[in-house]
Amino acid sequence: MAILGIAHILFALFFGVHAIRNGQPLYWVVILFMFPALGSVVYFFAIYLPNSKLQHGARKAVTVAAKALDPGRELREAREAYDYTPTAQNHMRLASALLEAGDAEEAATTYEACLQGPFAGDREIRFGAARASLASGRSAAAVTHLQTIRASDANFRPEQVSLLLAQALAAAGRNDEARAEFEFALGRYNSFTAQVEFAIWAAGVGDAAKANALHAELQRTIDRWTKHTRDLNQPLIRRLNTAMAAFK
Repeated sequence: MAILGIAHILFALFFGVHAIRNGQPLYWVVILFMFPALGSVVYFFAIYLPNSKLQHGARKAVTVAAKALDPGRELREAREAYDYTPTAQNHMRLASALLEAGDAEEAATTYEACLQGPFAGDREIRFGAARASLASGRSAAAVTHLQTIRASDANFRPEQVSLLLAQALAAAGRNDEARAEFEFALGRYNSFTAQVEFAIWAAGVGDAAKANALHAELQRTIDRWTKHTRDLNQPLIRRLNTAMAAFK
C-alpha cells in the first residue's frame, strides 16, 4: 500500500509539473495534490492525452488511413457543400480540396474567383492561389500573388512565401532573382527545407558547387537524425536524392 501511495504522489507530481509548464489553470495543481490518484487519472484523460504526441500520431494515422481508403472524399464533400450552399467559406474549401487532389488548374481558377469577392485581401487565399498557379504552370501569376502578400504583410508565412517565390521566379525563367531569393531564405531561416529547395534548384540549373555543398551539409544533418525524423522528412529527402541523381 505504501508503494502504491508513493506512485500516486509521483504521478501527481509529474502531472502537476506538466500543468504548470503548459499554462494550465492552477486549480489542476490543487486537484492533483488533494486527490492524487483520481486527480491524475482525470488529468491524464482530460489534458495530457489530447495534447500528447501519441494522440497527435493517432489522429494523423487515422487521417492518412481515411485518405488512403477514400482519397476523393474531401473533394467530393467540398464540391457538394459548395453546390448546396455556395458561400465564400465553401468556395475556399473547394479550392483547397482541388489543390490537394492534384487538380491545380481548376484550383487556380477557383482561388482567383475567391479573390474577386469580399475576401480579396485574405492572404491565406492568395497564398493558396499562388501555390495553385505555380502548380498549373502560371508562374507569373504566382510571382504576383506572392509579391502582393509580402507587400501587405511581411510576417505572413515568411519562409514559405520566400521559398515559393524563389520557385515561381525560377519557373518564370528569372533565375538571377530566384537565386537571390533562395540566398535570402537560406540566410534568414537556414532550415532543412530551405537548404533542400536551394539544392534542388542549384542542381536543376547546373550549379555544381552550390548543389554539392548544400547536399553535403544536408547529408550530415540527415545522418544525425533519428529514424522517426528521417521518416517525417522522407518526401523532401526523396526529392533531393532524385535531383542530385539526375544532376550527377
